[in-house]
Amino acid sequence: MKQMKKLMMSAILAAGMLSGCGSSTGEEMPKVSVAQIMAHKSLDTIRDSFDAEMKELGYVDGENIDLDYQDAGGNTSTLESILSTFAGDGTDVIVAIATPTAQGAARYAADIPVIFSAVSDPITAGLTSTLEEPDKNMTGTMDDVQVEQILQRALEVDPDMERLGVVYNASETNSVTNIAKAKQFCEENGIEVQEVTVTTSNDVQQAVETLCASCDAIFSPNDNTVASAMSAAAQAALENQIPFYTGADSMVSDGGFMTVGIDYTELGRETARMVDQVLKGTDVADIPVKQFKSDLSIYVNRDVMEALGITLPDSIANSENLVMMEQE
Repeated sequence: MKQMKKLMMSAILAAGMLSGCGSSTGEEMPKVSVAQIMAHKSLDTIRDSFDAEMKELGYVDGENIDLDYQDAGGNTSTLESILSTFAGDGTDVIVAIATPTAQGAARYAADIPVIFSAVSDPITAGLTSTLEEPDKNMTGTMDDVQVEQILQRALEVDPDMERLGVVYNASETNSVTNIAKAKQFCEENGIEVQEVTVTTSNDVQQAVETLCASCDAIFSPNDNTVASAMSAAAQAALENQIPFYTGADSMVSDGGFMTVGIDYTELGRETARMVDQVLKGTDVADIPVKQFKSDLSIYVNRDVMEALGITLPDSIANSENLVMMEQE
């Protein structure tokens, strides 16, 4: 039955793309439902680049595909309601942006193919048992944070760093995993860790100010709660002359000092390509989870660097992968 539905969907898509209008086939257009836990620059970049790539692939909303975008506004109950609605409205593919969204989709839409995006550790998050052959009707793109590389760069900037402050939401599985990596790195390098956890975006600025009082630097992974309040948090760190290392390039453009990582635009585009594969009949189990292990860049906020009075060491300044970003 599933195979028959895939064949019918492929035929509808082919006819719609050739005619330029899916409704002219007399068949119902395939539906793709996109959910994200909240709005912040990293997730918005993924959503926008996903949309752009879908257009490049020939999909036109309302003509040969029905695209539904929903934002939970950081509210778990709202997210659950969105995903429950998706599960009951006949959607063909769900796109789940960020780990909490993907975990919710696993609970509410087990029978619908799910393509997740921006999940740091899908195995720990319970989304699949293996990256090579996804086994829970879910696959997607990873944004695993390069914790060791980021903190190694922090040590190159300040070899005398003694205490690192970390801020994150302990209910975000991806953040817990990455903070554990940060603690391991610090233990191996004789650095003390001070942590403050947050529950909502309203907690973030105060948490950063608390850490600034006793830490040489601050680190937050690609934590959605912190990212949603990044501008205020980064300003607090800057006013205290403390460098703020982050898990995503968008958090650097929002006022963080530095990260090492991937381009979130490409993450969104690859997510769209996976959706295209599923719509054309490929089994989710045949689409490996995509890891971005190459083409990593060092992102530095030039304005923050100058305001902190930091001179980059040669190991960073001379890197061919250095990207100097301007404050947005």
